[in-house]
Amino acid sequence: MSAHASCVALELELALVGRFPRMRALAWSGDWLYASRGYAVLRARMTRVIEWERVGLFRPAAWRSISSCSQLGSRCFRDGFHALVALPSGHLIGAVPGAIVTLSPGEAEFRVSHRVTRGLRPLHIAAAPNGQVCWGEYFDNPRRDAVHIYASSDRGARWEVAYTLPRGAVRHVHNIVYDEWENCLWVLTGDQGRECRIIRASCDFRTADVVLSGNQQARCAALVATRDAVYFSTDSPLEQNHVYRLDRRNGEVRAVAELSGSSIYGCLVGDATFFSTMVEPSAINSSCDVELYGSRDGVDWQHLQRWKKDRWPIGLFQYGNAFLPDGQNTTALLATTAIAVERSDMETSIWQVSRRPGESCAPSVPRFSRANVRL
Repeated sequence: MSAHASCVALELELALVGRFPRMRALAWSGDWLYASRGYAVLRARMTRVIEWERVGLFRPAAWRSISSCSQLGSRCFRDGFHALVALPSGHLIGAVPGAIVTLSPGEAEFRVSHRVTRGLRPLHIAAAPNGQVCWGEYFDNPRRDAVHIYASSDRGARWEVAYTLPRGAVRHVHNIVYDEWENCLWVLTGDQGRECRIIRASCDFRTADVVLSGNQQARCAALVATRDAVYFSTDSPLEQNHVYRLDRRNGEVRAVAELSGSSIYGCLVGDATFFSTMVEPSAINSSCDVELYGSRDGVDWQHLQRWKKDRWPIGLFQYGNAFLPDGQNTTALLATTAIAVERSDMETSIWQVSRRPGESCAPSVPRFSRANVRL
């Protein structure tokens, strides 16, 4: 699709601001966007001129320093940062292969604060206003051992088990999302039958209630919380995938959109909600395209962007996907990072989101032109 995705019913438009190669968008913190190139973390304030600055570096094993130098090597060995959270204190906490790493204000290098012993790394890291930071174990778990959620109350210096899903309950944790409207955490697990759960937990994990479970339509990894509803997308190779809307007033859950494939990333820009799909071939998911869906009202949804899967094998070089960064975004900009796709592999794109031409979702944020974006 073109850089401008026009819409009639939804009045959403994406205008391309700029493209940044070999960069993965990780997290928003207000109007700052954090991204990585290999094992270096950069950030840029989304003003009229986007200028990236390096804020920290992690030094991996020597062989990973070599493999991360090439795009295919990085994809094959799952190099680099996979998740990041920026705390109000200025601390950064990230996930790299085999470890949780922390960068304190004034420091230049991330240090290992926890070794990940089961699986390569968590998919996401969540932070709550009470200062607690948490992540859930993501590993193959064929024996269905107990799965832990780790938390830190000292800005990532030390980690302790805050909650345990007992043996046989779930395979692993896909995501944990903070919900500012209910001041709670949403815990998303998978992968089969009753292992697929959407859990509402208190920020200290003293309470944890299963809201949905039992089938592939409760198997999700992406959830977006808004004032009136919670939206989540399903991540199933076995059934048709959807976006669902959970109404906060009456608890009603209903499908609001069909997706062309499994979805594991979602985000909010102003009053617009977005989910992306990945190329995960199965009898149900036959699409060879990564797609971006968006909605202004949560009812009517449209395709906004499409990327074609590249020729490299999925098993070694990853599914085609479009990463959408975590965190709170106060701008009218959408950041996407495409991977394993033609022409845009491992490239971050910044888009201005408008309701209709000339009207942004956050009018206080200045409009951009591609001419004044530089790295």
